[in-house]
Amino acid sequence: MAKEALASSNGSAHGVPSRKMRVEPDENIFMFIPNLIGYSRIVLAVASLYYMPLHPRTCSLLYSISCLLDALDGLAARKFQQSTKFGAVLDMVTDRCTTACLLVFLASAFPRWSLVFQGLISLDLASHYMHMYATLTMGGSGQSHKKVDESRSWILKQYYSNNKVLFTFCALNELFFIALYLLSFSSPILSPSLLQPSPSSLQPGSPAAPKPSVLFTSPWSAGAMEMARANKMDSTVPWILAAISFPVMAGKQFINVVQLVKASRWLAEGDISERKKLGLPKKKD
Repeated sequence: MAKEALASSNGSAHGVPSRKMRVEPDENIFMFIPNLIGYSRIVLAVASLYYMPLHPRTCSLLYSISCLLDALDGLAARKFQQSTKFGAVLDMVTDRCTTACLLVFLASAFPRWSLVFQGLISLDLASHYMHMYATLTMGGSGQSHKKVDESRSWILKQYYSNNKVLFTFCALNELFFIALYLLSFSSPILSPSLLQPSPSSLQPGSPAAPKPSVLFTSPWSAGAMEMARANKMDSTVPWILAAISFPVMAGKQFINVVQLVKASRWLAEGDISERKKLGLPKKKD
């Protein structure tokens, strides 16, 4: 009886001893490899912003590496089975913020075209926000913004379903703006008034590896941009890059417009359906 009582107290209802449940530790989503790559993109982007007013070569290199890592985090997510909603949002937010920061600089570098750059910032942010919100609201919380039904938009389906097409459009879009950034330091055609040498003890010719005393010059000082533009660069390569990437950049803006319109219509369809369920508009007596 004592043995039976002991078995009954330590075992299951059928007298079978219970096993301790193994509790698996929760995964740390923030330390996934794709997300670590995303953090490195942010660090590189912030570093490029620091050098942006002063050292175009250093800034372009850091900014380009940050953009190229955008493709690497997707490969890592698929390889290590670490695709997450946080990673997808982190990737999109990083893309939008870095592009917006570069366009803000271009708006100040080319004041006559500032309205165009401001419009591009607004279109990029509005398009992607509306698309993401419409996907989550109408498609469900588990729906990815990259999974687009062909019946809703053939263009967006082709754009998001092929990783090579998506990477090409995004890369050449950024390349065009980087080329414009380099031209702001090298081409008198685009910004002649800003290329006039101002009284300064600094000598023209920005070195590829600046001296430590110049490396941390405040990029927010009044003469920082004028000092940088006095260090003239050859404009041949930036012009070639701009010419090659311009058609793709224009196509990317067209896709942004399509994305904005389609997302707006999708949300409107949801509103109409919801209003019908609620019996709106109610007839007045």
